[in-house]
Amino acid sequence: MANETITAPARILVVEDETIVAMNIKDMLLEHGFDVTGVVSSAEDAIKQVEQNAPDLILMDIVLKGELDGVAAASIIHSRYDIPIIYLTAFSDDDTLSRAKHTKPYGYILKPFEGRELYINIEFALYRYKMQKRLRESEQWLLAILKLMSAAVITTDMDGTVMFINNGAAAVTGWDAEDAIGEDLSSVFDIAPCNPLRKAIDEGMAIGTDCVLTTRTGVKRPVGFSSIAISDEKNKAIGVVIVIHNAE
Repeated sequence: MANETITAPARILVVEDETIVAMNIKDMLLEHGFDVTGVVSSAEDAIKQVEQNAPDLILMDIVLKGELDGVAAASIIHSRYDIPIIYLTAFSDDDTLSRAKHTKPYGYILKPFEGRELYINIEFALYRYKMQKRLRESEQWLLAILKLMSAAVITTDMDGTVMFINNGAAAVTGWDAEDAIGEDLSSVFDIAPCNPLRKAIDEGMAIGTDCVLTTRTGVKRPVGFSSIAISDEKNKAIGVVIVIHNAE
């Protein structure tokens, strides 16, 4: 028989200051095969638990007794650790919900709830977290590749704001990467009247030859470029990648 991969159960921290509710939640989690790393009733204890025994996910009651509520605890945890949080709440005012949104929660569950509802929300949150982590890792790989490319590369958003510039492009344009990011492409890659951005957005790809680049120090040099629009999963253009070539 082929070896089967055994997946460890997700480890959940419960933060709930009503003892009976907390024990019910723990029973629900155990019934659905999760591992409960702890059950705590205060924001301070929640932070300590995360520091000592980082869980895979936190169920956080918004309203907690003490100086810090669940949103404050989540904010501190979010700033230090990459752990998904689902809020548990019976009611909350608009200001509290607004604060909660800034902690980027993976869901809200309204009390009272059943075990099946809890299970589904946790599974969706864990799946979403896993996919987002993979995406972040892919983006890091891509950035590393772009940085190491010998070709000169610049990326922009749809408005032409520079989002990335590698060492090759920095050397050609005379712009440091730190200074270039956030600037308009026309300032960093000044090749007027050539326009690598507009044509790529309108036609999907653009190739330019016999352009003259004015560097940051005012030096003029002949360059060519290739630019291509980048689209999202709905085929909507979200930015442009420009490769500079034939630079002397």
